[in-house]
Amino acid sequence: MEVIKSVETMQNRARQLRHEGITIGFVPTMGFLHEGHLSLIELAKANSDFVVMSIFVNPTQFGEGEDFKDYPRDFDRDRKLAQDHGVSLIFYPEADELYPEDYRTYVTVEDLSNKLCGASRPGHFRGVTTIVTKLFNIVQPDIAVFGRKDAQQAIILKRLVRDLHLPVKILTAPIVREQDGLAMSSRNTYLSHDERQQALALNQSLQTAKKMVESGTRDSNIIIKEIRSQWEDKPAISEDYISVVDVQNLEPIAQINQPALIAVAAYVGTTRLIDNIIVNADGTDTL
Repeated sequence: MEVIKSVETMQNRARQLRHEGITIGFVPTMGFLHEGHLSLIELAKANSDFVVMSIFVNPTQFGEGEDFKDYPRDFDRDRKLAQDHGVSLIFYPEADELYPEDYRTYVTVEDLSNKLCGASRPGHFRGVTTIVTKLFNIVQPDIAVFGRKDAQQAIILKRLVRDLHLPVKILTAPIVREQDGLAMSSRNTYLSHDERQQALALNQSLQTAKKMVESGTRDSNIIIKEIRSQWEDKPAISEDYISVVDVQNLEPIAQINQPALIAVAAYVGTTRLIDNIIVNADGTDTL
């Protein structure tokens, strides 16, 4: 397995692969890999000839007071996992390789980036769309794979690709969960034992919401109140948002009569976690 740290070397390697007719599947990550990331690799392998994974903790998507410095990192472990699961190349740049001192250019998807997590984390999605655009230009993939846990991110990146006519197909992989139902996240390592037990209420309340839709409930306010009620006896959970929105434009919807994203974000102790389900009016999952 190759490891490349230079932008120029990565671009040259990508051009060589494309010249040879080899399709590139791309899995962008911030490292500290878990089963969710490994599922992205499998989807990339199934849809391309050559899988490139990037490992880069992107400073521009972290806000003031967030966990950029503390974000878990273990490249040696990540490299072994990636190699064992069929990654052909890791792109592993330093921050100053992607953001030199005089860097001034950013990419923003207007409107979509200011909702849900974007409202709570101003500038976060500007950082995401900027780094993804840069990585697409460097890796030159045919397909790129993202996780459905970050549903808003996937929706924004699909709009980015559409609006800028980027020759990349975005694939979205299902949420991978721990055996107890907690959505896999590198930040789960921050949770104490008690906080982890209380964090299960996020997914449990979403599953209740899904059953409500399947049973005919269409009123978003009723669903939101039910989710909130399941958090009330969990003192470690502090609500950030509970929202029911259109799956295309992320606008709040009062009635679930079209595909809807039911998304939640909460602080469990000091750790911010997100989760979601996407349902049609008949309760089936879609994205």
